[in-house]
Amino acid sequence: MPRFTTENIRNIALVGHAGAGKTTLAEALLLSAGAINTAGSIERGNTVCDFSPQEKQLQHSLEVALCSFDHAGNHVNLLDTPGYPDFVGRSISVLPAADSVAVVINAQMGVEQVTQRMLELAAQREQCRMIVINRIDAANGNLPELIDQLQEQFGAECLPLNLPSADGSGVVDCFFEHGDTATAFSSVAEAHDAIVDQVVEVDEELMQLYLEQGEELNPEQLHAPFEQALREGHLIPICFVSARTGAGIPELLDIFARLMPNPLEANPPQFLNGEGESARSVEVTPDPDAHMIAHVFKITVDPYLGRLGLFRIHQGTVNASSQLFIGDGRKPFKVAHLLKLQGKQHEEVQSAVPGDICAVAKVDDLHFDAVLHDSHAEDHYHLSTLELQPPMCGVAIKTTRRGDEQKLSDSLHKLVAEDPSLRLDHRVALNETVLYGAGDLHLRVVLERMRDQYNVDVETSPPSIAYRETITAPAEGHHRHKKQTGGAGQFGEVFLRVAPRERGSGFEFVNKVVGGSIPYQFIPAVEKGVRQVLDSGAIAGYPLQDIEVTVYDGKHHSVDSKEVAFVAAGKKAFLDAIHNAQPIVLEPIVDAVIMTPADHVGDITGDLSSKRGLINGTSVLPQNRVQISAKVPLSEMDGYQSKLKSLTGGQGSFTMEFSHYESVPAKVQHDLMAEFRPQVEAEG
Repeated sequence: MPRFTTENIRNIALVGHAGAGKTTLAEALLLSAGAINTAGSIERGNTVCDFSPQEKQLQHSLEVALCSFDHAGNHVNLLDTPGYPDFVGRSISVLPAADSVAVVINAQMGVEQVTQRMLELAAQREQCRMIVINRIDAANGNLPELIDQLQEQFGAECLPLNLPSADGSGVVDCFFEHGDTATAFSSVAEAHDAIVDQVVEVDEELMQLYLEQGEELNPEQLHAPFEQALREGHLIPICFVSARTGAGIPELLDIFARLMPNPLEANPPQFLNGEGESARSVEVTPDPDAHMIAHVFKITVDPYLGRLGLFRIHQGTVNASSQLFIGDGRKPFKVAHLLKLQGKQHEEVQSAVPGDICAVAKVDDLHFDAVLHDSHAEDHYHLSTLELQPPMCGVAIKTTRRGDEQKLSDSLHKLVAEDPSLRLDHRVALNETVLYGAGDLHLRVVLERMRDQYNVDVETSPPSIAYRETITAPAEGHHRHKKQTGGAGQFGEVFLRVAPRERGSGFEFVNKVVGGSIPYQFIPAVEKGVRQVLDSGAIAGYPLQDIEVTVYDGKHHSVDSKEVAFVAAGKKAFLDAIHNAQPIVLEPIVDAVIMTPADHVGDITGDLSSKRGLINGTSVLPQNRVQISAKVPLSEMDGYQSKLKSLTGGQGSFTMEFSHYESVPAKVQHDLMAEFRPQVEAEG
C-alpha cells in the first residue's frame, strides 16, 4: 500500500435513506479509481460493502462498511452506512470518524426521513456537508424541483457544483470550468456565479477583489475560502451522479480529492477531558509526533478475528508494536495486528498517521466510543456525546432449549457490544429479559443473526411497558429499625425529605445530617436502602425517577447500629415519604413519524387519535406521499406495524423515537397499583 500523509487523506461518510444507492455509488467510485476491476451489484450480492449473508438476502445495507481508494495523489476512506430508519443509529455512530458527510439522495424520491436527519445531525456536529443526487438518469425525477426543495429546507447555501448534461449521459462542471455547455436545467454560468458569490463571502479581501476589480477567480484562489465555507456551513455543495451508468462518477472523484477537506482543514474533533459539569474541551490536533489519540466508532465480533475495533486516529501515529490504553484502563494492550479494511477483506499495515481509519483485532476490552491513547495524561478524554435516540421497540426473549441460557447471554452481549442502538434490560421482578431496538426490522435482523451465527433459538413475546414512578409534591418520611435477636441487635433511625425534580433530570441524594446523629460511615447505607426502592418501585413496581432525597436527621446506637440497620431504615423511610408525596405512574411517549400514500391520511390520523395520539403536523412529499408526525403513548403502539400495513395496503412505514414521560390516565394507574399490591403483601 502506498504511503500517504495526513494532508492526502479524505474521510467521507456516505449517508442517506434506504434506496438512495449509497452502496452502488461506493462500488462505482471504487471501479473508477481502479481499486476494483469489476463493479459488483446489489442483485448479485457481490459488492465490496454489502458482504454479510443478511445484507445479500435483504439487498440492503445493514452494517457500516469501510472501503478506500486512491485518486489524484490522495487517499479516500469511504464509510458506507445503512439507510433504513431502523439502523440510523449505526449510521450516526460513524460521524466522529468522518471529516465530510456526503448525503446521497434518490432523485426520484427527494428528501426522505433519514436524509433530513443526517443533514441536521451533521450540522449540529459542525461537520462539512455535501449532497450527492443519484439516479439522474431516472425518467420521472424532477431535478429543478428537488433543488428548490433542498434550498427551502436547508438554506440557500445548497448550491450545485455541477449540472447534468442535456442528454443525461454525464455532468457539466460549474466550478473548475465554466463554459457554455448545454445542461438539463439552469446554466453553467448561473451556477458558477452563484457558488463563487457564496464562497467569497467568507473572505473580505477576495470579495473586494472579485466585486471591485471584476477579476475572474481561479480554483486555486477559491480553495481556502471554499474550505472555510464548508467548515462554517456557509456552503453545502450539490453534485449529480448516476451510479448505475457512471455519469458524474469521475467528476465526483475529483471533487472528493480536490475540494473536500483533509483532516488538517476540517473542523477539529469535539474532545472533552473529565466527566459531567467538570468536563472541559481539549484541543486535539493531527500532529503525527504528539501523543496518540484515537476513537473507536465501530465494534465487530468476528468468528476468526475476535473482537475487531475500527478507529479513527485524531492525533499521533500508531505502529504495529504500539502499546495503547483504553480509556482510563491501567493495563495497556499491544497492537499486534494493525489492519486496513476493504469491505470484508483486511490487510496488515505497519503504521498509520493522523486522520487515517484502521482496525485492531483480538482485544477483548475494546468497546464502542472508547478512546485509545498512549499516555495516562489522556485517561479521561472522550468525544462529545453522540445524538443516539434510546431504542423504544422491545421484545421479551427466552430460550427454546433448556441449558441455552448462557449461550443466550453471551450472544446478546456480543450483539449489544456491536450495535449502539441495541439495549438489553433484565427485569428481576418479572424475570423478563427484554431486547430493545429501533424498530421491528432491527429486532428481526438481530434475532436472525443470533440464530444463524450463534445457534441460539429464542421465543419472543411483547414486553411489559417501561412505566416509571415519580412524585408530585414534597414530603417527609421516617422509620426506626430496631431488631433484637438475643445477641447484638440492630438499630438505625432515619428522617428524610423528598421533592420532585424536573422531568428527565434523574435522581439526586443529598446529605444534610449535622452533629453526628447518623455517623458519616452509615450515610452510604441509607443511600443504598433508598436506591433499592428506586429500582423496585413504591406503588406499582416500576423504577422511580426525577426525585431529590435529602437525609437530614436520625439516631444511632453505639453498639447496635450497623450498616444493615440503616439500609432497612433508609428504605422504609423513603417508602413512607413516597406515599406522602402524591406519587404517580408515568408512561413513555414516543415521537411517531408515519409515511403513507396521501389517500390514507384520514384513516391513519383517525387511528392515531383513538390511541390517545396527538398529531403534530403533516408534510407533503414527492410521489403523492404524506409524512405525519404525532406523539403517542408507547403502550398504544404494540402491533402498530401490522395495523399500518392493513390501513395502507402495505405501503405505509413508520419510525418512532422516545420523546418524554407523561402521567398515565387515572384508571391505568389504579389498575397497575392493584396488580402490584398483592406482591407487596406477599413479601411482607
